[in-house]
Amino acid sequence: MKIIKLGHCCLLIEEKRLRILTDPGSYTVEEQKSIKNIDVILITHEHTDHLHVESLKVVLQNNPNAKIFTNKGVGVLLEKAQIQYELLLHNQNKNVREILFEGFGEKHAEMYENLMRVDNTGYFISRKLFYPGDAFINPGKEIEVLALPVAGPWMKLSEAVNYAKQLKPKSCFPVHDGILKNIGSTDRIPAQVLPPLGIQFISLEIGKEYEF
Repeated sequence: MKIIKLGHCCLLIEEKRLRILTDPGSYTVEEQKSIKNIDVILITHEHTDHLHVESLKVVLQNNPNAKIFTNKGVGVLLEKAQIQYELLLHNQNKNVREILFEGFGEKHAEMYENLMRVDNTGYFISRKLFYPGDAFINPGKEIEVLALPVAGPWMKLSEAVNYAKQLKPKSCFPVHDGILKNIGSTDRIPAQVLPPLGIQFISLEIGKEYEF
């Protein structure tokens, strides 16, 4: 599996020649507009840092055969924009060219009591990479690679580290860090705590390809 981090939560993933794009949001508008040959687009939830509708339209113009998998909350917005999609919800799965996509989780992590929590679906790709979106979901699966949220109004860094400890992936890398003034400023603690537990923590350089 090859992964290029375009920024924040937008990942370009290649698995057995299938090209997958995650969460084309507002932090990576220019980067995602130039991507070609996309087969699958995964959208975890409707917040603009994960779904930027206008640039998604450009992505689809450049990739007219791409399939979008998402949840009902995102679906409402896509329908308004007349964008086709398929539902992939909690405990559901889809196969695309022998690559398995599994959905886990139902709601965004709580940001404050009594505030509405939007739908959030995490995606387990090819029984290898788990990308949870904005929630610390435990899919109950053996995970090889974890896209680990490290910053946000719904979490603190200790929770991210404990989440990685709970899921026990072989390796993980930071996402949801586009809000930081200095990208990578949160990496020191997980890079210190996780490797002694057998979990490799890898800080991805934006735009660089990594193989897992």
